Order: sequence, then structure tokens, then C-alpha cells
Amino acid sequence: MTTRIFISILSCLFVVSGLFAQQTPAAKQTKRILYINAKIHVGDGTVIENGALGFSEGKITMIGDATRIKIDRTAFDEIVDARGKHMYPGFIATDTQLGLVEIDAVRATRDDRETGFLNPSIRSIIAYSTDSRVTPTVRSMGVLMAQISPVGGRISGQSSIVHFDAWHYEDALIKADDGIYLNFPNYFTRSGWWAEPGPVKVNKDYADNIKLLRDYLAEGKAYSELDKPKQTNLKFEAMRGLYDKSKRLYIRTDYARCILEAIDIAQDFDINICIVGGADSWRVADDLKAANVPVIINSTQRLPDRDDEDTDLCFKLPKLLYDAGVTFSFGHDGAWEQRNLVFQAGQAISYGLPYEQAVKSMTLNTAQTLGISDQAGSLAKGKDATFFVSEGDVFDPRTSELSDAYIQGRKIDLSNKQKALYEKYKAKYDAEK
Repeated sequence: MTTRIFISILSCLFVVSGLFAQQTPAAKQTKRILYINAKIHVGDGTVIENGALGFSEGKITMIGDATRIKIDRTAFDEIVDARGKHMYPGFIATDTQLGLVEIDAVRATRDDRETGFLNPSIRSIIAYSTDSRVTPTVRSMGVLMAQISPVGGRISGQSSIVHFDAWHYEDALIKADDGIYLNFPNYFTRSGWWAEPGPVKVNKDYADNIKLLRDYLAEGKAYSELDKPKQTNLKFEAMRGLYDKSKRLYIRTDYARCILEAIDIAQDFDINICIVGGADSWRVADDLKAANVPVIINSTQRLPDRDDEDTDLCFKLPKLLYDAGVTFSFGHDGAWEQRNLVFQAGQAISYGLPYEQAVKSMTLNTAQTLGISDQAGSLAKGKDATFFVSEGDVFDPRTSELSDAYIQGRKIDLSNKQKALYEKYKAKYDAEK
């Protein structure tokens, strides 16, 4: 019995060690590289049909129309003709547990939450693993950066922004502790489960939940006004950034009433917020625009929450927010699900969202919300050379195939476990024909 237990434990260790084996991070850029003749989607809503983009030492050094500007080819060590291809800034995932969760069904590979109800001091970056085998499957779809966020409790903790080419989390950091995630009290509750949902009921404790939240924010604000508190409170120390606006409060909520309540709280405490989820955001779009509150839409590829809503409402939501002038980004909670992020934007295009606005919602809009637009989110001189080249339209599953991708000037490996398995079994069945 003891031997069998030992062998079982050893087998588990081998399985787990196999899970955390990723490609070696790319070498630092040493050559001055120029891409020409690509269709460049800048990320700010504009497009350059015959673009030229040069970069050196990890930074973009020039960008423009190759047919209108004079290019000194001797200034570059390598020139790549990308005629017929599309170039995009690296896409940015938000509110994701990528690197915190490896296999959803295996508790030992999950490190996305802590015990407790109010945890503003929890830092997700400490648990982030750069060795996840999920990450390569995501970056091969153009997602090269992400906001890593915790889940659970009323206040889940702090998120951080990383790129996907690093040995460890310190190397991966783009911005540490950029915001705090809050799960807003629900005005409605539903019994049952997703396959057989029960009746919707009003949350009888909603008013008490809101009062508790307001009281806690008030305590945090009072603490933040103390230069030298007699006793350090780590939770309130983490919240200081909310009140000096160096951090944003990301509020997970869907219902219109809750969104309006969140806006009121933000104005009362003078803090910057972002609505995450926002299924009802189109209903209160004017209020969101007036308060300058951005929205991160989660998972548009689903049915609406209410039986009396249009079945394609979730597909139309990005266009509704765009028409209302609300700044929005695409998001998708979870880890491996980020590989489908690009197709949410593609679907929104088919429902009326302008193409370049779909690009912007995956890049510059997100970067501005996260506070990293000075270095990422669009292709501009002086910004990080984090971009990818696709054989065709990246939003179309038929042509979405990356040929090159760079993170801060480093050319990354686009292979992953899924591609390897495809090639393995393709060869097997081809040989059996």
C-alpha cells in the first residue's frame, strides 16, 4: 500500500512538472529591423495600407506610409517584406486568471483566490506563473499582454499587468498593482445553476451590503489621509492608491441598478472606476459616458441574462456602447478562454462595430483604461515594439494565422502544445491513408 501511494505521488509530481514547461524566453533584440508593405492597424482607429515600421532595442523607431516617406534602408540590419499581411499592436487581455490557474478542475493548480471577504492587500502578481502551458496558446492568437486579477470575496485583491515573455514575474511586469478588484453586491439573486436556473429574486440584504461597502471605503479614505498612522493596516495601505487615483477600482457587476450605484460611490469618494462585465451597460450608457467610466465587456459569445431580451443582444453590445460614446474593451474571465478574445471582437464587427474600432477596443482602449498607453496599445514612435503580423485578417478564423510576433522587440516562439499535438496526429493519420 505504501509503495502504491508513493508511486501515485511521484506520478502526480511528474504530471504537474510537465504542466509547467514553457518555451525559453526570447533573446534580447540586437538587430535593427524594418517591416515594409504590411497593412498596419495602428490601434488608435487608423490604418496604413502600405505601412513601414522600424524598431531597435525593443522600441519603435519609425512608422509611416512606405509609399510616401523616404526610408534609409542602410539604417536597418534586417528588412522584412510583409506584403499582403496585416500588422497589429499586441492585444491585451483583462481580468484574467491566466498564470494563476492551470487546470480549472484541479484545485492544486489554482492560485487565484484567498480566504476572507475583504482582501485589498492581496497581490495577484506574487502567484503569477510565467511557466504556464496555457500562455503559449493565448499568445499565438495575438494576446501578448494581460491584466492578471484575483477572484473571490467582496474585494478580491490587486491586479497587475504583465507581458508573456519572461523567466519570472518580476521580468514579466509592465505595471504592478494597477488596481483593485471588487465584486459588487447583486441586487438580484438566482437559485439553481447555469443549466437549470431557478427564479430570480431581489436580494433582501442588498441595502446592508452597500452600507458595508461604503463604510469600508470611508474607513480606507480616512486612513489614507493619515501621513503616519499609529498602527499600520495593510489592507488600507493597499487602498491608498484609490484615493490619490494612482489605482483604479475595477467593479465586477452586470445589472443597471448596480452600475448606477457604483457610479454614485465613485463620485462620492472621488475614485476612478471601471465596470467589468456590464451586461446592462447599454441601458445606462449615457450615465457611463457622463461619468467617464470605461467598461470591460466579459464574454459576448453567450445568451442574454433575461428571457425577454434579444437573443443576439450580447453580440450587439459593443456596437451599442460605441454608438453611445462609451469607452469599452473586450474581456473574458478565466485563463485559457483568452485565446477566443480575438473572435469576440470579430463577431462584434459582423454586428456593426467598425473594424478599426474593434482593433482599438483590443489595444489602445484597454491600455488607456489600465494606465499603460504611454508604452503599449498602439504602434507609435517611442513605444514598445510589441506587435504581431498575421497572414490575413486576424478577426477571421479562416485567415487568423500569426507569422511573426514581438514583445518589446524580442521575436517570440509561436508554437504551443496544441499545435504540436495537431502536427503529431495529422502525421499519424496522413500516414495511415
